Amino acid sequence: MVAAVTIENLSKSYGAVQAVKDVSFTIQPGEIFGLLGPNGAGKTTTIRCLCTLATPDSGRLEVMGIPVVEQPQRVRQCLGYIAQEIALDKVLTGRELMQLQAALYHMPRRLAAQRIEQMIALLELNDWADRKTGTYSGGLKKRLDLALGLLHQPDLLVLDEPTVGLDIETRAAVWRFLQQLKATGTTVLMTSHYLEEVDALADRVAIIDQGQVIAAGSPSDLKDKLGGDRITLRIREFTPAQEAHQAKTMLVQLPFVQDVIINGAQGNSLNLVVDRRPDALVAVQQALVEVGLPIFGISQSRPSLDDVYLAATGRTLMDAELAAVGQRDFKQEKKQAMKGG
Repeated sequence: MVAAVTIENLSKSYGAVQAVKDVSFTIQPGEIFGLLGPNGAGKTTTIRCLCTLATPDSGRLEVMGIPVVEQPQRVRQCLGYIAQEIALDKVLTGRELMQLQAALYHMPRRLAAQRIEQMIALLELNDWADRKTGTYSGGLKKRLDLALGLLHQPDLLVLDEPTVGLDIETRAAVWRFLQQLKATGTTVLMTSHYLEEVDALADRVAIIDQGQVIAAGSPSDLKDKLGGDRITLRIREFTPAQEAHQAKTMLVQLPFVQDVIINGAQGNSLNLVVDRRPDALVAVQQALVEVGLPIFGISQSRPSLDDVYLAATGRTLMDAELAAVGQRDFKQEKKQAMKGG
């Protein structure tokens, strides 16, 4: 069986910034595949290269066995791409935009009219199809965007952050729609920085950080590989580094503790990997009391995709998001200061 998507050793730089570094993964037909990672990790660059919108510096990319760089027009016929930013002509109606999209794909008029009606019904746009898109809510715009991407019945649907900025109800509707698409055999590649979204929808996932794939597999396999449960511990609201390392040195000696990671981005909290046993939490508390260390907060849970990310990078996805935001703000302030000078 030919893979729906093949990416081998993809690299892409913008000037001195290497956005993607030697990324490789494959997607099988009929899968929902998730690219999970914080903003700025390289997810969008990866799919832009796959969708012929950016030229890779190196690497092999194929869609349904078709080489992306060598045959971009054939690849575009096979896929539908829905960007993170919705760009719709506000003066056209939803139906008129779908007619325009059909014309761009050279669809016969009768087939186009049939497909447009199917999309209107499937995405529940009946009451809005003949209204100008400038009157649409964010959720309606996303539905229309999905209709435009699916109008030509692509083998592969590529979604960049499909639910960012949507309310809970619309987000749930998009989830249901993607699950319906999977049932029809459509392959879906989606990027997201929402852990629960990828966990709920994706058959397999690649976690990407700083332009590199740091883990890949099914969500359940990735979590099972970590083994045990997770205990998150805060000695103080903001624990001194010396005290955190003292606690780590003591806790790793407990026979049921597999590993301890200090998360400096969250006030030197400690993240423990422990054997699944009912008394693990109590035993950790007792061990801390015996050496005179306080407990500000403590909880136990099963492994999550965030734990996979934490184990690979030493920080959580939220930490990475906040760091990326801070870096963007710093660059913006620097630009403004240079203009002012």
